[in-house]
Amino acid sequence: MLAAGGALVIVAAVGGCTVQPTDGDGRAGGTYPVHIDVPATRGTGTPATHGAGTPAGRDAGKAAPPAAAPRTTPAPRTVAPARVLWSDGDHGRDVRELQARLKQVAWLFDGPTGTYDDLTTKAVGGFQGKRGLPRTGRTDTVTWQRLLAMTHEPTKWELYAFGGQPAAAPDPRCLTGRVLCISKTSRTLRWMIDGRTVSEMPVRFGTELTPTREGVFHVYWKSRHHVSTLYDSPMPYAMFFSGGQAVHYSYDFAARGYAGGSHGCVNVRDEQKIAALFAQVRDGDKVVVHW
Repeated sequence: MLAAGGALVIVAAVGGCTVQPTDGDGRAGGTYPVHIDVPATRGTGTPATHGAGTPAGRDAGKAAPPAAAPRTTPAPRTVAPARVLWSDGDHGRDVRELQARLKQVAWLFDGPTGTYDDLTTKAVGGFQGKRGLPRTGRTDTVTWQRLLAMTHEPTKWELYAFGGQPAAAPDPRCLTGRVLCISKTSRTLRWMIDGRTVSEMPVRFGTELTPTREGVFHVYWKSRHHVSTLYDSPMPYAMFFSGGQAVHYSYDFAARGYAGGSHGCVNVRDEQKIAALFAQVRDGDKVVVHW
C-alpha cells in the first residue's frame, strides 16, 4: 500500500492488535506502541486456563484458594415454660382476684370464692385457648399478664361479690350479753356471747328506698318457715327485730350475691350457718346494727 509521499507501509495481521503510531510526517516511530490483550476463549466463552485452573496468562502456578467451610444451621433456642402462679387447690386473696378478673371478661360467673376449683381451671383454660396460649388451666405469668391487660383492678365488692370478706371489729355495744352484731361497713354478722364471737357470716341489707334500720334492737319473734305477706316471698329462719325487718335466709342473696338488695331485712346466704344461728338465738337477744 502506498502512503502519501510514496512510502510503502505494511500492516501485518497478528493475534491481537498492534497499533504503530506515526509522527507528524506520517512516518512510524515517535512513541512506544500500545498493546491490547484479547484473551483466547473456548466454546463456553470463559477464559482459557493453564495448569491449576488459573486464567491464561495470570497467576499461573499459584495454589487455588481454600474451599469455603460449609455453613451450619444453629440449633433452635429452647424457651423455658412460663412460671405457674396458681393452680387447682390453691386458695387465698390472689386467687380471689384472679376469679374477679375472669368474671370481668365473662369467663367465670360464680364467686369469687378464693379457692382455685374446677370451675376456675376450666375458665382459665378457655381464656388461654381463645388467645393461642397453651391450654393448661393453670395460671402462669404469661396468662396473668394477658388477663391484667384486659381487666381493671377489682373493687372490694367485686372481690367479695358472694361474701367471704373479713368481719369488722365489733361495736362496743356488742361486747356484753348475747348479741347479733351486724356491721354495715363490712356487711357481716357476728353472733357474740359475752364478747366472744361464736360465728360469722356475710349479710346483705336493704336498698336506698328500703334501708335497714340502724340502732339497738331485740329479737321479738322467730319464724322458721316464714313467708312475707307484703312481698309474697319466703323468709326462712326469720328472726324479727324491728317492725317487719328480720334476719333471715335469702335465696336471692345466695344466687346473685351483692348484685341485689333486700326490702330492709338482713339477708344471709349461707343456709347451714343461719340454721345453726336460728337454733341458738332466743327471743329477747340483742341486735345491734351499726356502721
